[in-house]
Amino acid sequence: MVMIYVENKKRKLEKIQGQYPNACILDITSASEKRDAQMLSPFYPHGNIPVPFTPGMTATCVEAVWQGLKVFQTADVDVEVFKNDTMKGLKRTVRHFGSPLGHRKGVYGEELLNYFDARMQIYLPTYKWILDNVPAVHGIVSRIAEKAKTSDIVFLDYNTNIEFRDITSPLSHAGLVKLYIEGNYPKETETYTPLTPEEAKVRKEALKEKKKSNKNKKQQQLNLF
Repeated sequence: MVMIYVENKKRKLEKIQGQYPNACILDITSASEKRDAQMLSPFYPHGNIPVPFTPGMTATCVEAVWQGLKVFQTADVDVEVFKNDTMKGLKRTVRHFGSPLGHRKGVYGEELLNYFDARMQIYLPTYKWILDNVPAVHGIVSRIAEKAKTSDIVFLDYNTNIEFRDITSPLSHAGLVKLYIEGNYPKETETYTPLTPEEAKVRKEALKEKKKSNKNKKQQQLNLF
């Protein structure tokens, strides 16, 4: 059974290749050497991406939407971020603006969304919009899905959290591509709740044990003769 995996881009390629010897490895970050793969990054400036809850306003990329709608102690939304098409300088950080208060539900909205609700109502729908509506992106994903029928796929991303309900760590956009291809992308019509800190901890420990077990199995195979 072929699978889609997400690994940290910072891992040594040789180790990833050793772990997945027959897989197709694809870096889908903004730093990818392949433009088609780069286009799956939330930083890629496709342009004309609708800003949620703000009719008529668009942004260059998914990350611009996410960052532009952030509200901090000393700064409200920043519509200028929506115009950034350089894939650089998009992050709005605590260091510059103080503690985050949430994400505004639309540029002119009065409601502030907490982190989980912002992920579900802003980030996920916006990323899905490019998967559904940007022809080049949709075509790339379709080709990957076709390849995944016969070969394991390993996506490289800076973040490896593929559980959208886990808000203890940043979400991997590669994980969203995986969900999309597998037909499991979160539906806007369904209600989801975040994992509790304890549930998130148990999940991470289970993942560590699984990786450790897989590593031991591989070592046993290597030492068989």
